[in-house]
Amino acid sequence: MENNYQAALAAFDSAIANDTAGDAPWIALQTLVREVIGAKLFTVMLSDMKAGLARRAYTSDPANYPASGTKPTHRNEWFDIVHGERRAFVANTIEDIAKVFPDHELIKSLGCESVINLPVYIGGEMLGTVNCLDVAHHYTPERVERATSLLNIPSKLAFMVAGKQGL
Repeated sequence: MENNYQAALAAFDSAIANDTAGDAPWIALQTLVREVIGAKLFTVMLSDMKAGLARRAYTSDPANYPASGTKPTHRNEWFDIVHGERRAFVANTIEDIAKVFPDHELIKSLGCESVINLPVYIGGEMLGTVNCLDVAHHYTPERVERATSLLNIPSKLAFMVAGKQGL
């Protein structure tokens, strides 16, 4: 894992440093995420807490999850964990996903039954979340530990680069 991570991190660093295409920071982060913890579906949401809205900035599946429009922020268990406690939300069954995400049927239809949402905070402000979905029980305690220890800084960097590019 360590050698694979180092190689994936080097590729992420190179992409962030050199690629100026529109979705480059998100694609670089998606590639790193898939190496570190795996994700059949990868999305990035931007948060506007003042307006109570979230906007999908990037998606690996634009047909089913387009990067457009906004949706209201719901104050539920997910909100309490991600916003209140500033920690990753993890659900490893479609039943647990259904408790917090109204689009659980679509999620299941894509072969995804587990999720990890990584909040991205900079300067005390939540900028958004990195969302990874995969098969049931995919986000084991080991994968959650890898996600929170190995993906936080690259996620912050991707958000900062995307913000600089106006994404």
